[in-house]
Amino acid sequence: MPFVSNRSNDTSAGINYHVEILPPKQNSEKLDADLETFAEKYHRVMESGYCACITDNAMGKASFQATELIAELGLEVRPEQLLVHLNTFHTKQALDEILDLCGSQGIRSLLAVTGDGSERLTKLQPEDLEPHLPQADLKSVTSVELLRYIHARHPGTFTTGVAFNPYEPEDHEFEKLRRKIDAGATFIITQPVIEQHPVVDKLLPTVGIPVVLEAWMSKKLHLLADCVGYPIPEDTPYDPMACLAALRRNYPQCGLYLALLGFKTQYDIIPR
Repeated sequence: MPFVSNRSNDTSAGINYHVEILPPKQNSEKLDADLETFAEKYHRVMESGYCACITDNAMGKASFQATELIAELGLEVRPEQLLVHLNTFHTKQALDEILDLCGSQGIRSLLAVTGDGSERLTKLQPEDLEPHLPQADLKSVTSVELLRYIHARHPGTFTTGVAFNPYEPEDHEFEKLRRKIDAGATFIITQPVIEQHPVVDKLLPTVGIPVVLEAWMSKKLHLLADCVGYPIPEDTPYDPMACLAALRRNYPQCGLYLALLGFKTQYDIIPR
């Protein structure tokens, strides 16, 4: 798929941005305004020629699904410019409805992740995936099982990607990645990379599929503490635009996923 392909070193090829857009929360007290803002962001990303990446209940907060928003707002689906996140915190019925709608709406690219849970979200159970997957010794549903289910139930319909966390124990994370690729993943989006990371340097020449690096565009670096596995003081100085420039310089072959991008303050000044 064009939007997840690694860029060449030729800067004339353009910049491969994946722009994160968070859907409105289901308990929003200003839903009409939130829907309007979401639509404006979506159209802006489409017009820029970037890829819109729509999250799935980010941080465990129940939010509207990409498929619901596309239908409600009448949004145009450009398959090469749209990536929908899908996690394991759904009922079996809801998961099947989301996948069926993705197929009928023309959505072709999914990012399969285990996801963030909460008390309000029901997690898939191994028995939910029968008869599509063997359940022997399966204790929980992860992104690996979700990938296998997607491709078993909708063969040839979707291009699927997965997450990679360079802050996890290296051998363990590479083994998980191998299982994800065996399950059908054809591209990777990393957890946030701050300028450069040695595990990413090891990943790129060996993985054999496109890699998109997450650029953390919020100045609140301490919010990454859970991801990196150690505390980050709230007053830690951080320049998102400088980090973005460093990622472009250090990894010219990779696409960039812009997480928590400020549409009012940053969108117009990201390098084109």
